[in-house]
Amino acid sequence: MPGERRVDESPGGGGGSVLPLRRPPIRQSTTVRSDLDHVFTTFVRTIGVWWPLQPMSIGGGRARTVTIDEYTGGRVFETWDDGTTAEWGRLAVWEPPNRFVMSWLNTPEPTEVELAFTSLGPALTRVSVEHRGWERLSEDQLREDCAAPGGYSSGAYSGGWAAALAASVAVIESTPT
Repeated sequence: MPGERRVDESPGGGGGSVLPLRRPPIRQSTTVRSDLDHVFTTFVRTIGVWWPLQPMSIGGGRARTVTIDEYTGGRVFETWDDGTTAEWGRLAVWEPPNRFVMSWLNTPEPTEVELAFTSLGPALTRVSVEHRGWERLSEDQLREDCAAPGGYSSGAYSGGWAAALAASVAVIESTPT
């Protein structure tokens, strides 16, 4: 199928070995009118307030909040109305206030999400997300629905990350420093 595999015929490339094509990561960013430390801390600690659980959750209407355990190895998870938790991933890197990297288990095969926070001035911060690892998924898996129809192949994940970042800005900017 086009886009799934290619033959590596480059010098020293194994002469005809079949390699998966790289699928580009999803990249989204936004700017927040606040300082770096406030943006990072508020983003993490209020994710349960601003994350759009409807429609972006495992538990659907049962989901009540999202939590990030603030340490390397910590969980990122949602909690349902009956107390059940559903894990979204684990923190592989925890470097406040600059970034965190987590496994993402809400895809048919695990992928990886990196959130980076960059100071652009005393009261302006860029928040960037890179969702990568799409090479692990088959063409059919790339088309599986997520919160919106069509999954990665349709741009649904890209739109989802843009919506999540936009939702975070309003809460972060309205939270006192």
